[in-house]
Amino acid sequence: MTSHRPIGLPAAALLLLAVVGCSSTDAAAPVPVPSPPAEEAAFCRALHEELPKTLSGFDRNDPEPESDLTAGWGNGAIVLRCGVPRPEKMSDPQAQGLEVNGVGWMLEVRDSDGPRFTSTYRKAYVEVSLDERFAHDTGPLTGLAGPVARAVPKSL
Repeated sequence: MTSHRPIGLPAAALLLLAVVGCSSTDAAAPVPVPSPPAEEAAFCRALHEELPKTLSGFDRNDPEPESDLTAGWGNGAIVLRCGVPRPEKMSDPQAQGLEVNGVGWMLEVRDSDGPRFTSTYRKAYVEVSLDERFAHDTGPLTGLAGPVARAVPKSL
């Protein structure tokens, strides 16, 4: 009787290699969950309930770990985090910003990915990271402006 198992590899090791070889590598990376103060977290929970099921043609599929402070669409194409700390760049008078449907956003251009936007003048900061498909497209902000405006009050 002959064995077809490679020399020196027990059956358990072969099974492990098969599982690793078949595992998905396109799963989105975990998204860090912010730790805002209680008042900001309450606004974020309200925002979570307002967020759309689809955004810019992508279905909603929230990232891991599951949290009311994060949301996602298109397997990481669009990632929202609510209750993030105020970005240092907001103090820069040269920072770029735009307004979309009554909500102000600060733009951060990232070298290895698409843009990141953080809401301005709101009682909780909402960060929206877009992948490279949105390098020159602010379309997702149009779908998020209404929910942000309804759930997170202005700070001024």
